[in-house]
Amino acid sequence: MLHRLAFHAMGSQMLAVIEQASDPAPPVLHEVPKWFEQWERVLSRFRPESELSRLNARSGQPVHVSQILWDVFKAALVTEAATTGLVTPTVLDAVVQAGYDRSFDTLPRGQFQPASQMLVEVNPLSEVTWDEDSRTIYLPVGVHLDLGGVAKGWAAHQAMRRLKAHGPALVDAGGDIAISGPRLDGEPWSVGVAEPFNPSEEFVVLHLGANGVATSGKDRRRWTQGAELRHHLIDPRTGQSAETDVLTATVVAPTVIEAEAAAKVAFLLGSQEGLAWLKADPTLAGLLVLDDGQVVSSQTIQQYLS
Repeated sequence: MLHRLAFHAMGSQMLAVIEQASDPAPPVLHEVPKWFEQWERVLSRFRPESELSRLNARSGQPVHVSQILWDVFKAALVTEAATTGLVTPTVLDAVVQAGYDRSFDTLPRGQFQPASQMLVEVNPLSEVTWDEDSRTIYLPVGVHLDLGGVAKGWAAHQAMRRLKAHGPALVDAGGDIAISGPRLDGEPWSVGVAEPFNPSEEFVVLHLGANGVATSGKDRRRWTQGAELRHHLIDPRTGQSAETDVLTATVVAPTVIEAEAAAKVAFLLGSQEGLAWLKADPTLAGLLVLDDGQVVSSQTIQQYLS
């Protein structure tokens, strides 16, 4: 029997699912929102009192951080290296300049101030220094972190790991989905991918086991700044909202953290280069919906469609 708990956290709708042979739902399921609240108190850039906000406010000096922030920071280091800098948390100042300066729940969709034409330099994480023994991070003056995507993927993965001790589990953190393994009967989980032109419909269903899957796109988190259309996915090469022919990119990977990063890369690079990047890694499977409605995919996605 599937036991579900839906809740809101990290600016997104969340879903935790655990399968057990009988009722009632295990008590651990109701702990999941508390876990996300704990992680958000540490990792949110929208909470002035969060540990991440305090770290950003103290750029120019070494700061001792908690184990949670340290673990997500290390995940961000791995992600930046794996994506050759295309996915980096140092985009915060560029994101804010694009108009994404508060939680999307309260963000004005029409912003009347003219769009800034000044490019924001996105410094690589290599300019940040850290010390593992003392668990300290030093942000150079002018460098600030937005752990958003990697934090959400990390949180989904952590929640799934805790739940799977009680049965097959799936955690959906706003579209970043972590799955522990097959269901009790050995069958895969069915995960629908929303049709970006009609979000109430699913245009494909993926059949997944011990996988992560994530979708990145400009179909939802977008707004206007003056006369310019903006979205939240910043290209660190320009410091601006990415210009790409990809509307949404969905990627299946061994873990949700890898899937989230790979989906961003495919989106940022555009359909031709992004698909080639996905095809170069046999552990990844991608499905791209383009602005004109065309759908392109890697051959590896076929194993998850049947």
